Amino acid sequence: MTALLQKENILLVDDDIDILELLQRHLKSMNYHTYKAVSVKDALYILKDTEIDLLVTDINMPEIDGLQLVKYVTEHYPDMPKLVVTGFPSVEDASNVIKHGATDYLTKPFTKAELEIAVKKAFASKPNGQTFKRPPKPTQAANGFDGMIGTSQSFQKVTQIIERVKDNRATVLVSGESGTGKELVARAIHYSGKFARAPFIAVNCGAIPEGLLEAELFGYTKGAFTGANENRDGFFQAANQGTIFLDEIGNAPLGVQNRLLRVLQEKEVTKVGSQKAEKLEVRVIAATNSDLEELIRKKTFREDLFYRLSVVSIEVPPLCERPSDIPLLVEKFLQKYGVEYKDRFVRISDEALEVLKRYSWPGNIRELENVVQRAVIMCDGKITLQHLPDTLKYKIEFPKKGFKTLQEREREYIEEVLLSTRGNKTKAAEILGINRKTLREKLK
Repeated sequence: MTALLQKENILLVDDDIDILELLQRHLKSMNYHTYKAVSVKDALYILKDTEIDLLVTDINMPEIDGLQLVKYVTEHYPDMPKLVVTGFPSVEDASNVIKHGATDYLTKPFTKAELEIAVKKAFASKPNGQTFKRPPKPTQAANGFDGMIGTSQSFQKVTQIIERVKDNRATVLVSGESGTGKELVARAIHYSGKFARAPFIAVNCGAIPEGLLEAELFGYTKGAFTGANENRDGFFQAANQGTIFLDEIGNAPLGVQNRLLRVLQEKEVTKVGSQKAEKLEVRVIAATNSDLEELIRKKTFREDLFYRLSVVSIEVPPLCERPSDIPLLVEKFLQKYGVEYKDRFVRISDEALEVLKRYSWPGNIRELENVVQRAVIMCDGKITLQHLPDTLKYKIEFPKKGFKTLQEREREYIEEVLLSTRGNKTKAAEILGINRKTLREKLK
C-alpha cells in the first residue's frame, strides 16, 4: 500500500540535474514532498509564496552560488533549517556554511542513508516548540476537487499534493495515461486555491497546428506574418494573474519550447514580431501522457525545459490501480447522466457493478464514463448486464490450431499476468521484468 506524504515540504536547489533527480528520488521514497529549482533565481521564486520546511542546496552554481542563498534564507526565513550538498568540499566552505546557519554539510557522492540522517538532523534543529503547519485535509474526502473523486491511497496522494501547491505559483508537471483526468488535476489546483478568481486558460498543444501554436500562445503584432492584420494577445496574456494549462506539452515544437523556457526563466512574454517583453504573473501547469525523458533522448524535447516544468511533479494513477474508486465514479456518472437523459436517478445492479470493477480500463476514467453514459441511455431506470458492452464481459479463448507467432504467445502471456494482477499494470510489469511504458506499448 502506498504511504501518504509526510507533512514537510523540502526545496531542492542544484544546477546538476542528475543530483537533483537523485535527491528527489531518495526523498520521495521517504514520502517527503519536494520542490525542485535549477538555480538560485528559481529557488527565490518558489520561496516567495510557498511554505518550505527545509532547504537543501548545492554551493557551487553558476551566476549566484548557494552560499548567497543560505545567507538570504538565514535572514528572511530564520527558522528554516538549511542542508548544504557539495561536490567540492573544503574546510573554508564548511566553516562558511555552518557560520551562516547550515545545519549540516553533505559531500557528494552520498548514500540514501546519509541523506536521511542529515534531513532528520535538520528537522530536529528547528526551535523548540515549533511545529510544522500541516496542509489542511480536504473536506471533500470522497468528492475530491472540481469533479475529481476517490478515497484510494493513490488518489489521496494526488489530492495531498494539490493541497500543497494550490496557493503558490510553482510550475507543475502532471503526467499519466490518457483518460486519467490530468486536466481535472490542473483545474483542482487552480479553483481550490487563492487564485481561483483569476483566469484559467486550457490549451491543447497537440490540437493547434504547429505553425500557429507560437502565435496563439504568446500573441503577435500587426504584420508579424501573413494574415496578422492587428496586434493580438495570446493565451499567456489572457492567463495573466491566473493559470495556463498546457496539455500534451510533448507535442510542442522546439520553437515554442524555446519561448516557453524564457517565460519560465524570466517571467516575461514577447509577442511574435515584437522586441518588447511583457512581464506576466502566470502559473504554468503542463500535462503529458508521453515519456518526456524518451523525447529528450530523441532530441525532440528540451531537457532544460523539462526540469523547469517539473518543479512539482504529479503522477495521476491509472484507474486499474485504484479499483476501490470505481463504485464512487460510477455513482457520480449515474447522477450526471441520469439527470441529463432520464431526469431521474438511475441505479445499477450488483452484477453489472462487479463487471465494471473487474475490468482493467485501458482507457481509464474517460472509458468508464463513456460506458456508463451509454448504459444510462440504453437502460430503463436500472443498468444490468445486458446494458454493458460485450468487451467487458467474460470471454472464452478457444485454442487455435497450428503454431502461434512469438508475438501472439507474448501477448497471451501478458494478458494472463494482467488477469492474475486484476489489471494492475504496475504489478504485471514487475512480474514480467519490464517497465510500465514497455508494457503499455506491447498492449497496443
